[in-house]
Amino acid sequence: MIVADTDVLIDALRGKGAADRMRIEIATGTLATTTISVFELLSGAKSDKERRAVEALLGALTTLPVDDRGAREAASIRRELEAAGSTIATADTLIAGICRSRNAILLTRNRAHFERVRGLSLATLSA
Repeated sequence: MIVADTDVLIDALRGKGAADRMRIEIATGTLATTTISVFELLSGAKSDKERRAVEALLGALTTLPVDDRGAREAASIRRELEAAGSTIATADTLIAGICRSRNAILLTRNRAHFERVRGLSLATLSA
């Protein structure tokens, strides 16, 4: 399973980066996202038009929740990163926990943060 991080979904909404490739992934049903990204996208939508575009995009994706396994995995990641002195934002920790608990691949441009998470598979989407 491939899970899209907020940054690549914003790119898709703006038609940037590999937006065309993202549309193909969305159309084939191979792309999911997390409830964390749902929150980030909807809270960042400032107009009705932006909210409608976000809702349309989200309607085409499977949304993975922060369930018990994901929360426990995120807590483990948080402890690991704190011990190493290189924490990441709570939202990113939760996204990583959801992905790692499901052995999912995270599609993100924010590699600098997520590369710190041991055992998290990352992908890059090429155009």
